[in-house]
Amino acid sequence: MPAQIDKASSFQALHAAPGSFVIPNPWDGGSARILEALGYRALATSSGASAGTLGRRDGKISRDEALAHCELIVASTDLPVSADLENGFGSTTADVAETYRLAAETGLVGASIEDATGDPGQPLFTIEEATARVAAAVEAVRGLPFHFTLTARAEGFLRGNTDLDDAIRRLKAYEAAGADVLFAPGLPDLDAVRAVCRSVSRPVNFMVGVPHRSFTVSDLTAAGVKRISLATSLYRAAMTGLLSAARETLEHGTFSYVESSVPGRELAGFLQD
Repeated sequence: MPAQIDKASSFQALHAAPGSFVIPNPWDGGSARILEALGYRALATSSGASAGTLGRRDGKISRDEALAHCELIVASTDLPVSADLENGFGSTTADVAETYRLAAETGLVGASIEDATGDPGQPLFTIEEATARVAAAVEAVRGLPFHFTLTARAEGFLRGNTDLDDAIRRLKAYEAAGADVLFAPGLPDLDAVRAVCRSVSRPVNFMVGVPHRSFTVSDLTAAGVKRISLATSLYRAAMTGLLSAARETLEHGTFSYVESSVPGRELAGFLQD
């Protein structure tokens, strides 16, 4: 398995190369190995998919549970892995810093931090609070012996604040605080994507998975996007197959899904002995 420092360098190189790249989001060791075998060059965890493996909703797992899941994904692949660590799992900047120090110890070479509070009454941190939290994460990882790629997320479009100017102000502040990659999930159209990409100088991540807001790789690349993540979309696609097969069995007593399922031998070919 490549050393963490080598994975970190590979991950940096993907962000520096021309064009864009897709970073899919496995939810367990098997899906991580399949995605690697298919030819993807880096992986990322998804907080929603991670929670789903524990039978919980997004945002309902602890820091320890999230990091244990990250460790599982890292151990399952030779690829660089970045993590969705929600808002840093803590109310203080010291808590946030500790989260990212611990994240590096799992073998991760990158992670994100978002400005959502988890409180429906006040869904976003103020820009000042959020920037301080990004800065704390940046400071925590800059002392590492390799470059840990930190992604800062402006969550407004997913949390009821659809003010594009506010999202851009936040991303600019996070860039100034040292974030390596910038990300505003849920952007409504390609014009908004272009506006974000024009407004910052760091690589921009786009999230696929929102219906009618999941644009093609070519269109996103032309708009200036560097990294395209798939969030929970692959996990939800797998669960769609599960629901369909289980409902057919329960409601009709038939098993037609067997005819179109991946053969067990083919699936086993992706997995370790």
